[in-house]
Amino acid sequence: MKSALFGCVLSACVRTVASMTPATIDFKPEFQTVLDHQHGLVTARQLRGLGISTRQIQHMVESGQWSAVLHGVYAVTNGPLDRPMMLWAALLFGGPRAILSHRTAAEEWSLVPVDPEGRIDVTVPYGLSAEPQGPTYRKVGRRSDRLVPREGDLLHPGVVVHRSRAHAHILVPTLLPRTSLADTVVDLAVEEPSARGAARVLVAAVTGSSASVHTLLRRIEQRPPRRYRKALTDALTFVSSGVQSMLEHRYAVDVELAHGLPAARRQSPVLVDGKTLYEDVDYSDSGVPLLVRLDGLRYHSSRSVALRDRRRGNAAELAGKATLVYGWEEVTRRSCEVADEVRTVLERGGWSGSNPCPHCREYLLTAGG
Repeated sequence: MKSALFGCVLSACVRTVASMTPATIDFKPEFQTVLDHQHGLVTARQLRGLGISTRQIQHMVESGQWSAVLHGVYAVTNGPLDRPMMLWAALLFGGPRAILSHRTAAEEWSLVPVDPEGRIDVTVPYGLSAEPQGPTYRKVGRRSDRLVPREGDLLHPGVVVHRSRAHAHILVPTLLPRTSLADTVVDLAVEEPSARGAARVLVAAVTGSSASVHTLLRRIEQRPPRRYRKALTDALTFVSSGVQSMLEHRYAVDVELAHGLPAARRQSPVLVDGKTLYEDVDYSDSGVPLLVRLDGLRYHSSRSVALRDRRRGNAAELAGKATLVYGWEEVTRRSCEVADEVRTVLERGGWSGSNPCPHCREYLLTAGG
């Protein structure tokens, strides 16, 4: 099992006695095995277990042959570190039970783009004493006559250490161990500064990755987040009802729910030219033949998609259904105005309901209402 191999190598279970002077390190097969597995990274503890003294380590760093990457972690090279080396260094720094988590795990799951200068997040079991470390920068050894990258260049962005009582249950034993997809999504959402931001992260993850609503709901129940639990659960409820994009989620929350509009049917099927298409928002269940189409431009740029939307619009008109169309700009920045327009059509069709939005009075006064 990969995690077992990781633990074995990381604990430096190999022991060898080599004849080495301070000026040379004998790369015995056992030493090379460690380096190959850890992308050229090694800890001081592992080096001592391989018979390499503190004096020899110091000489290799000061002569410019090795780099001191993090406290107690060395690279047997003086060149720049690639992504796997950055991650390995953070895991070695955190100890044998450290796993990638939070933003870093999200990068590994391809949920967010990689930030080459962002600190590496690791999680260790609750109770361990691992401490975070800030960025490290390139230093030229006092005895170095080698050509190395410029002194002062960023060597490693640093490590953020988190702790979890559920460590054993959130681990995925990949070569670079990390938190599960569901736990990563929840952790990333909880780090947001607001409940709305947390919900946005959750919806983006579910609609843009293989994370499932059922799995996320189960993880939230099993491992309650330290904040935003209701916002996260509500966001997943919207997704399970048919919300399939961030724009649809913002409409459901900022326009529909915030303004007391009736709950619409999401992704309502309609047959057009022999093909089944889907309407984003359909208020037919409220007794009013009204459709709201949410126009995310990145999905509507091709000629085929534009033709599909025109045909769908014509089909709605022929069926006697009024259609309103909104984009990201209107839904996110003019939600009160959007809600007022939707409410006008709904009330014209016989629906009625109160508006709980505290910002609409200000909008009506501004609009002269």
